[in-house]
Amino acid sequence: MAQPEQFLDLPLEEVIGDRFGRYSKYIIQDRALPDARDGLKPVQRRILFAMHVERNTHEKGFRKSAKTVGNVIGNYHPHGDSSVYEAMVRLSQDWKIRNVLIEMHGNNGSIDGDPAAAMRYTEARLSPISAELLRDIDKETVDLMPNFDETAMEPTVLPAKFPNLLVNGSTGISAGYATDIPPHHLGEVIDAVIKKIDKPGITVDELMQVIKGPDFPTGGIIQGVEGIRKAYETGKGKIIVRSKTSIETVRGGNRQQIIVDEIPYEVNKANMVKKIDELRLDRKVEGILEVRDETDRTGLRIVIELKKDINAEGVLNYLFKNTDLQVTYHFNMVAIQDRAPKLLSLPEMLDSYIQHQKDVVTRSTTYDLKKAKDRSHIVEGLIKAISILDELIATIRASKDKSDAKRQIIDKYAFTEAQAEAIVMLQLYRLTNTDITDLKKEAEELRKHIEELESILGSEKKLLQTIKNDLRQMKKKFADERRTKIEEEIQELKIDIEVVIPSEDVLVSISKEGYVKRTSLRSYTASNGEDLALKEEDHLVILAEMNTTDKMLIFTNKGRYVVIPVHELPDIRWKDIGQHLSNIANLEKEEHVVECLPIREFPEDSYLLFFTKNGMVKRSELKLYDASRHAKLMIALNLKDDDEVVNVHLTNGHSDVFIATDKGYGLWYHESEVNVVGQRAAGVKSIQLKDGEQVISGQIFDDLTDPSLVLVTQRGAVKRMKLREFEKTSRAKRGLVMLRELKSKSHEVKGFFALQKNESIYLRTADGTTEHVFPLELKHSDRYSNGSFVVDTDTHGEVEVVWKEAEYKKPFDE
Repeated sequence: MAQPEQFLDLPLEEVIGDRFGRYSKYIIQDRALPDARDGLKPVQRRILFAMHVERNTHEKGFRKSAKTVGNVIGNYHPHGDSSVYEAMVRLSQDWKIRNVLIEMHGNNGSIDGDPAAAMRYTEARLSPISAELLRDIDKETVDLMPNFDETAMEPTVLPAKFPNLLVNGSTGISAGYATDIPPHHLGEVIDAVIKKIDKPGITVDELMQVIKGPDFPTGGIIQGVEGIRKAYETGKGKIIVRSKTSIETVRGGNRQQIIVDEIPYEVNKANMVKKIDELRLDRKVEGILEVRDETDRTGLRIVIELKKDINAEGVLNYLFKNTDLQVTYHFNMVAIQDRAPKLLSLPEMLDSYIQHQKDVVTRSTTYDLKKAKDRSHIVEGLIKAISILDELIATIRASKDKSDAKRQIIDKYAFTEAQAEAIVMLQLYRLTNTDITDLKKEAEELRKHIEELESILGSEKKLLQTIKNDLRQMKKKFADERRTKIEEEIQELKIDIEVVIPSEDVLVSISKEGYVKRTSLRSYTASNGEDLALKEEDHLVILAEMNTTDKMLIFTNKGRYVVIPVHELPDIRWKDIGQHLSNIANLEKEEHVVECLPIREFPEDSYLLFFTKNGMVKRSELKLYDASRHAKLMIALNLKDDDEVVNVHLTNGHSDVFIATDKGYGLWYHESEVNVVGQRAAGVKSIQLKDGEQVISGQIFDDLTDPSLVLVTQRGAVKRMKLREFEKTSRAKRGLVMLRELKSKSHEVKGFFALQKNESIYLRTADGTTEHVFPLELKHSDRYSNGSFVVDTDTHGEVEVVWKEAEYKKPFDE
């Protein structure tokens, strides 16, 4: 009878936790991270070992890559062929690996990111230096384990006769861990290992006298020795890697070109050249005539040709900052040590390698000693045998067979089993007179060799000396010139804005809903300034002629601001709607533009005045708002609870302030009443408010001018007053009434402005009707009247929004 099926009832989180835990352990230990001893990931180790087993070595011919990949998959690494082949190709790429471990014939990819030819087309063999990773592997120097189907044995680590982890570096991502170890110079790393052997307590600073820093296969320039030191001390650090560039003068001496002949490590050259060309096409950087990749078999060369009389240094600095001509490299030196991932400092890496070498050399010496002793034993037997040769021959001839002969030799002449085997296998030609002298000579050599090996095993000092001698030989054989130059300090990139941006006068328009654009003056003129595309219920906050080298400060009702260089604003025709600010900066829901201030410079004696709905005022120095991070919303002032910004003004410190509330109260005082505070401060009370009352507007005007004060109520009334109707007092007072109180349907202020000359305002009612009003055409009223009705609110509904017309202005005209 069939057994009923068994199901386990387990909680999902337990199962997923267990399965993902096992998977994570596998990819951390056996896939993505290198071993601290030989610096190899399992797939790389298996490729090198498979090629070694097949004798596909540097002194023999090349062999099809597909054959090697098949061997690796079939015997050691049961994964996809593409993953094995890609790992194999990487080991052969001299722009990725400082000392390549595999030599490849055929297309093995390029620095432009081109893929290698298929494995059926390419041929490969181990490189000479790979032989050193594998040297002595047949002398039981490393632990072997069964392969996946237990048909063969594979090494858990290679003997690694040079410190491959540091020399070739590693990069990988697993679960919860990633690693980024840069390549180093073989000679420097070997010197550091020798120093560490001689002085185990050596400091990172002392080690850095020999290991200057990473040495990338692609050369380039490293800036920031402090970052290297930090990485060597802790395992994590940051450096700047920049291209090696030069500036040449061409034809006639009035034009220059930038030549790039080394680029940062792991940068895709084709993508980098494309990005530089895109900056030229998008006119993000002015002055580039053309970008050419002139790389050929003689070496890498990129030419950036500049227009006449352009500051090449300025263009180069811009390219360093905005392209992969300069990148940041982050050290994250994680490797597997004792079957677990560990963030390693430089001394720990060297210790790990030295300990491995002590183990390897001890095991190889033990193996050699056993071999030498075994041979010595045989030679001893042969010498003794030749001295009693005639008796031996008689004994052997009298024997029945080989095993009988061996037994008799052992019994009669006290030879051992191994010696007896050697005697019966002896060939007749070996019985000449010369052979005895050869054997005695060999015995003497073996005696010396055994003494030497025993002294190595008997003395740690001798053992370490052997390791050091071996390393010195490696340095002599394989070390080449350092490729990467190291500079102490990170150069601060100062970009001359004139170089980067074509200086051009444009028209900037920004709407309350956040639609921004810059328009060429030609596009504006062609439309006669009409047909501006705006969404319904939106209106312009600013319309100003500015230069592309200027900046725009945009403030929102949520107390945040963004600095946008004019040249970064989208270039859009006058008749098109523009791009929404949320594409440039991250706006919140219900966040809208309150004020836009054109800025050319951030002088010392300029201030920003903020007025909020709940009656706060804040004054801060303008220069605090010169943000280097463009197109990112930052806090302009701290708002409490549901407070919002209603106005922002730029002042020179000598302005008068007038605040109006929705209940019709107005307060006038000088801005010096408001102390200057820091960027994130909340400010102070601007006016005394009653419950349910809000500030509608905070206006400023020059203390020498006489503006008209205009207010608009929800009932469609517009009222114009003279400043002298009011008395100038001090901050945080109640203010004076500006409307006559009615018993029913009293007026509420919807808009308030201090207007000059021909300025006009717009009113929008509940049904969407928009009315354009020129308040300066109205007669002056006193504080106790309710003004003139300009909108029939019975027909169109109450006034909901009031704004001042954004006049075309040239803000920087003297």
